[in-house]
Amino acid sequence: MTAYIIGQMEIHSRDWMDEYFAKIPDLVKRHNGAFKVRGGKPEQLEGEGKMPDAAFVIEFPDRSHATSFWNSDEFQSLAVLRRTGSTLNAILTDAVE
Repeated sequence: MTAYIIGQMEIHSRDWMDEYFAKIPDLVKRHNGAFKVRGGKPEQLEGEGKMPDAAFVIEFPDRSHATSFWNSDEFQSLAVLRRTGSTLNAILTDAVE
């Protein structure tokens, strides 16, 4: 069953972004993933929580591919870099099929 990683990011500094975004698309692709949403201009439609600076949705063939990507040494290394200038909330969920 198709699975998605959905994230909301608060950006504190941009020092990490060039390196991170130069590498992350290829890494996602190598794990059979595809960005469905990346960045954009989040707009609040309901609720009162703080809006993220950026949001993303990555589609994977299944949870196994998604967790393989997330737990990979290469992604975790990039995540350390990302954390130097941002805060991320991310979830893994299944598609409706």
